[in-house]
Order: sequence, then C-alpha cells, then structure tokens
Amino acid sequence: MWRVPRQLCVRVARGGKLSGPRHRPAAFMSTLLINQAQYAWLKELGLREENEGVYNGSWGGRGEVITTYCPANNEPIARVRQASVADYEETVKKAREAWKVWAEVPAPKRGEVVRQIGDALREKIQILGNLVSLEMGKILVEGVGEVQEYVDVCDYAVGLSRMIGGPILPSERPGHALIEQWNPVGLVGIITAFNFPVAVYGWNNAIAMICGNVCLWKGAPTTSLISVAVTKIIAKVLEDNKLPGAICSLTCGGADIGTAMAKDERVNLLSFTGSTQVGRQVALMVQERFGRSLLELGGNNAIIADVLYGPLHTKQAVSMFLAAVEDAKKEGGTVVYGGKVMDRPGNYVEPTVVTGLAHNASIAHTETFAPILYVFKFKNEEEVFAWNNEVKQGLSSSIFTKDLGRIFRWLGPKGSDCGIVNVNIPTSGAEIGGAFGGEKHTGGGRESGSDAWKQYMRRSTCTINYSKDLPLAQGIKFQ
Repeated sequence: MWRVPRQLCVRVARGGKLSGPRHRPAAFMSTLLINQAQYAWLKELGLREENEGVYNGSWGGRGEVITTYCPANNEPIARVRQASVADYEETVKKAREAWKVWAEVPAPKRGEVVRQIGDALREKIQILGNLVSLEMGKILVEGVGEVQEYVDVCDYAVGLSRMIGGPILPSERPGHALIEQWNPVGLVGIITAFNFPVAVYGWNNAIAMICGNVCLWKGAPTTSLISVAVTKIIAKVLEDNKLPGAICSLTCGGADIGTAMAKDERVNLLSFTGSTQVGRQVALMVQERFGRSLLELGGNNAIIADVLYGPLHTKQAVSMFLAAVEDAKKEGGTVVYGGKVMDRPGNYVEPTVVTGLAHNASIAHTETFAPILYVFKFKNEEEVFAWNNEVKQGLSSSIFTKDLGRIFRWLGPKGSDCGIVNVNIPTSGAEIGGAFGGEKHTGGGRESGSDAWKQYMRRSTCTINYSKDLPLAQGIKFQ
C-alpha cells in the first residue's frame, strides 16, 4: 500500500481568523519578472507591475499590496493590491444587486453566457496555463490541463442549464399537483486554494452561474495574479453581454476577507477548498449563522499520484517537507530514497520513499503537500482495506488488481470509504462529469458533475390546488 500525502491548501487558522500568507518585502519594479522580455506574455492577460485585486463591475482595491513569487526560482513576478474590509462590503452589495438582474435571465441564456466564458478561456488557454505554472509551480502540461478543466466544466454547464429542475409528483388529493421547484441560493462565496487556482473556481463558478447565482471569489494570496487574470477574461464576456460585472466578483485578500465571508449572512453558500484544520473553523463560522457550506478539504490519497513534479509552492512548504521527513524517522521509518532539498534555485526537494512505519503512524496520517511516499506491507485484503479507511481524510483512493471480486468488494460497503474510489488508475485526474469530493475530514461536499448542482440551489415543494374543494392530506377531516 502506498500513501501519498497531499499539500495543505491554506495556512492554519489562528485567533479565530483564516490566516494569510507570510508577506515578503515588496520587490522593486525593475526586478519583477513581468518586466523581463521572456515574460512579456503576462501582459497579454492584462497584468501589470501592480494589479488591482478587487472587481465588482470596476477594478480597485484599498488593501495591502503583496508580491507574488515564482516557486521555481523564488523571483518576484508582480504585485497585487488586495481588498480591504470596506472593499469587501462594497463588493457584496454590488454582487447582490447584480443577482437581481442575473436571476431574471432564463437558465438556457445563462448557459449561453457560460459557453462564451469557456470559449474566452480556450483562446487564452496556453498563456493562462503558463501563468499557472509560473505562479503556482506545477508543471506546464498540468497548468494548461487545469484551464482545460474549467473549459470542460463550462461545456458541461451549458447542457445542464436546460436540464436543472425537479419532478412533478403524484398527489394523493384529487385536483392537486405536487411540484419540486429549484431556485438559486443567491450569492455564492468561493474560497479556493493555491494548488488548483483555476479548476476549483471553475467547478464552482460555471455550475453556480447556470443555476442563477452570482459569485464572489477569494483565491489564495500566493496565486493572486491567476485570480486577477481569470476574472479579467470573465469580466470581458459579461461586459460584451451588457451584464453587471459583479455577477462574477473578486476580492483578493487574506484572513480578514475569508473570515468576513464565512460570517456574512449575505453569503448564501460558502464553497471552501483548503485544509481540514481551517475548514473546521469555516464550518463552525458558517453553521453559527445557520448558513450553507460546501467543504472540499484535505486528502491523504492512498496510491502514487505521478512521477513528474515541479517545485513546492513556497519556502514554508519546503520546511514542512523537511519536518515531515524528520517526523517519519522519529516514528521508526527508514528513508530509502530522497529526503533532502535539492541544491538549485527554487523550492525543489527530492522525491522521497519511506518504509518501516506502522500503518497507524501519525505522520502517515498527516496531510503534507510534498513528494513523500509511505510504503506499507500488508497481509491480506481485509487488513489493507481497514488501513485505507482508518485515515481521517476520505478524498481519493485506488487499488491495482485483476481480481473482479476484489474490485467490487473495494467499491462496496466494506471497501474504500472515500468519495473517489478508483481501480487500476491513479487517484488524481478526476473527470468533470462525476461529483468531486470526499468523506469524513475531507468535508463531504461535492463539486462539478452528477447532481452537485443541487448544492447551489434551494428546493421548495409546491402543492397547487386546481380543484373546487379543499381536501387535507392524510385524509384528515375536521368535523
């Protein structure tokens, strides 16, 4: 059994707020990558040396200016002025006003707008993929693939826009119709993590839009340029259709903005992607106001994900890698390969294989975004299935086998308890047509395909009496 840790998506919460990144000293304009000739393509995405990180129909921002860095060499790329709390308040108000317009647009027409967003992303797919690779650090083919995933979800959402709705149910009363009516929730807040800075927003945004919702996005501060570039593409489509830009609003920011979204009763649904630790605090804040949340939290996926890799996202992630290796040694593990930081620019570490740990070693159950593979020997199927399920996270798992009986036991009630259960393929690369999400400490939320659209809507059961009588249900009669 192989277990590959997955990276923490956002920083640990402290003091009841969603914590932000550590801020490096501001870079001088002359040292920014955006001003170097080989990165001139960044300006094709509408990016500049200093970018406004708030969009609500117009661009602005009165918060702190942060610099984003390239994980491959730790060089500064450009700067983004984040949202202040006042910017957030203004943006929420404009988004809710925009909803009054958007909710009146028929669902198939909303689908047409989403189709245009997908086409606009297609036109920029290569340079936007380049930006994902540059700012997030994943290899280029995966950066482009992430944009493609947003495009695919847009295509999927177009068809879905003509299919959402509930059934007409048979009534027990003569002359009555029972209808299940679905309506948009209103304002959907979307907090995304650095590791999938485009795709996760795309899953939420495209589906939420065709359902009749408006969206407010807060991406990870360390991938703020990606958030700005994607929003610029969407804003152009909305403008061309003479629709309010605040339908797809953006507030780049840190702990204060994330906490405000979690506590704000005007945010009808909060979709949060991040670590289990922060997600637990988000869930409590939202539940305290009886709000709705969609949580996509940590995963500790059992099987190897890939053999190609880029740098870790930040220097902090490198420190976490080294700490995890030391913890594995302390718990009795043997590093049979890797375990060191590479002697080269950027946040590169060696792929690492650890053996000799107990199946319930705490480090093997701890989500760590790093190329560490824990290898376990097991006696039989029952034992290894139990080991898979004892991990608190429940996102994705996989087995490789030709035994048909084992396949269906793995998929069955005594098999894997994860939200994604694969056979003979890795745990990564889920298709958009299925619902994406996990169980247990992964949060239970579902995004993208299948019936995940229902989470972005509210349901009403409607009884219509078209008879001349007033019968009660269950045959009740008052004498």
